[in-house]
Amino acid sequence: MPAYSKRYTSLPPYLLAAIPQKKRELMARGVDVIDLGAGDADLPAPPKAVAALAAAAQDPAMSRYGFGLGLPAFREAAATWMERRFGQRFDPLTELVPLIGSKEGIAHLALVYLEPGDVAIIPDPGYLSYLGGTLLSGAEPYMYPITPRTNFLVEVDEIPADVRARTKLLYLNYPNNPTAAVAPREYLAKVVAWCRTHDILLVYDNAYSEMTFDGYVAPSIFEIDGARDVALEFHSLSKTYNMTGWRLGWAAGAAKFVGPLARVKSFVDTGHFLAAQRAGVAAFESHAEWLPGNLATFRARRDAAVAAFRAEGFAVEVPRASMYLWVPLPAGVGSMEFHERLMNEEGVIVLAGKALGEGGEGFFRVSFITSPERLAEAARRAGRVLRRMTGRE
Repeated sequence: MPAYSKRYTSLPPYLLAAIPQKKRELMARGVDVIDLGAGDADLPAPPKAVAALAAAAQDPAMSRYGFGLGLPAFREAAATWMERRFGQRFDPLTELVPLIGSKEGIAHLALVYLEPGDVAIIPDPGYLSYLGGTLLSGAEPYMYPITPRTNFLVEVDEIPADVRARTKLLYLNYPNNPTAAVAPREYLAKVVAWCRTHDILLVYDNAYSEMTFDGYVAPSIFEIDGARDVALEFHSLSKTYNMTGWRLGWAAGAAKFVGPLARVKSFVDTGHFLAAQRAGVAAFESHAEWLPGNLATFRARRDAAVAAFRAEGFAVEVPRASMYLWVPLPAGVGSMEFHERLMNEEGVIVLAGKALGEGGEGFFRVSFITSPERLAEAARRAGRVLRRMTGRE
């Protein structure tokens, strides 16, 4: 058979892709599995979205190709939501493109701009789609370690001049996965100015904009002056509406950025299921009445998870956004070993920090996606494993 391409072999392992099979094996042995790995809540989607999907699926027109245009009503609903939520107006036909989940759009964008010799700056740890798109385009990733030293921010002034000169894309994601960090507006303003100065496209992943707590409101990058000249922002219905499997997202920005992404997509997909897009419209329409109750559930789960892991000796910060705890491990305890032992010995699945990049070593991610009772039980089991690994049990 032919040899694999260098682009393919450069891809790192994707731990989350392997977990479902391991989970099945554990459950087949009778293990009580508590899965806190993926950011995939066990909560229902808005009832109006479910009803809209059921109704649209009965319409033969909804089973036809959507092509790149998709359902115009979805484009219009996304544009209306952007204006209502952020005060930013986008033309739904030329400045917005529907995506089969924001992940595919983020990965495909690299094919527009990157080629061998180019650089993309990627937060480390970070969402692996940034790295995957960069490697599949043949470009070079510059992994910037986001750590407590910088409050988990990418400090652009620290990028070496020779790297900056070859950089075309900068990926940012706030509220952040996996660290749950948020970015001050003055920081975002500095990044926008830096990208303008150096002719770099800012790829702003805002998938968690609505997953916020304690009065914090996440901004759009377009609320920063000058961002439309240098940024493309990605959004998703996955986290906001408990619709991860529905794969509904979009990108917004100037036509000069949106158009090329739409063109690449025209060669690799033929649009999303139109009935799902109709359901997405209903989800947008449910935002004001439905979101507060859903956030209250996540806030209760966050508080329960923080309390439970603290009780077991883990030093946990209270996140202001996202659905994650980013939990430090004691010195000498490897994140992959902790993940493996916790899964195999206690049936609890968390995500090793190293699985999201070398910069994540020394941490693990907890998704507070299940009930407070199950989160408490998971923390007790995690505490037992940590005590075994540190010789305290």
